[in-house]
Amino acid sequence: MEYVYAAMLLHKAGQKVDEASVKKVLEAAGVTVDEAKVKALVAALDGVDIEEAVKSAAVAPVAAAAAPAAEGKPEAKKEEKAEEKKENDEAAAAGLGALFG
Repeated sequence: MEYVYAAMLLHKAGQKVDEASVKKVLEAAGVTVDEAKVKALVAALDGVDIEEAVKSAAVAPVAAAAAPAAEGKPEAKKEEKAEEKKENDEAAAAGLGALFG
């Protein structure tokens, strides 16, 4: 995670996110640098609009938070439908009982 933070810090400071810069930030923070992770991070970020990625990531938790609320509604509707069906069945049974007196 600290590798991503280093890249974000460099981006926010207006610096180029490259292997040497990420390595310097990590070393300054006292992190033992894994060269493979640095290379993988820089390769993964190649061609990525970091600003756009941050904006879309900020929206994702809001959408995820709304999802459970939306999921609860269909289940409530199912329960309401089950209760309505039970009431309708009871009314129908009462009507049939009147026929046979």
